[in-house]
Amino acid sequence: MSEDRELVITRVFDAPRELVFQAWTDPKHVMSWWGPKDFTMTSWTMDLRPGGAWRGCIRSSKGLDYWSQGVYREIVPPERLVFTFAWDGEHNQPTTETLVTITFADSGGKTKFTFRQTPFTTVEDRDSHEEGWSESFERLAAHIARP
Repeated sequence: MSEDRELVITRVFDAPRELVFQAWTDPKHVMSWWGPKDFTMTSWTMDLRPGGAWRGCIRSSKGLDYWSQGVYREIVPPERLVFTFAWDGEHNQPTTETLVTITFADSGGKTKFTFRQTPFTTVEDRDSHEEGWSESFERLAAHIARP
């Protein structure tokens, strides 16, 4: 696998890993933060088990809907989450299915979070996802910081 076809984002969230993991696995949490800035999550369904499917829709500020979906491959609370990711719908550029692997490590009451997504067909596609996920993770940090 070429390194330029893999996205890796690492950051530390100021929250226990159980909460950060829950933010990925509880639909009420996911609806609050998933998507880049200026996007709203309008639909989210999930069957949280290996082999279970997830599907979500984010809406842009221009009113365009972007649907994505995947299948959970591995769930190890609160340490690891692995799932496939693919876009669908008429407004999306064609992409191939990617594999997302997230690890949640305890770091003195905070969470060291490592996000990997691979393989991308182009560097441009990888970079576009990096921008979107980075904005989503900023929204996630704000969401879990709320009392």
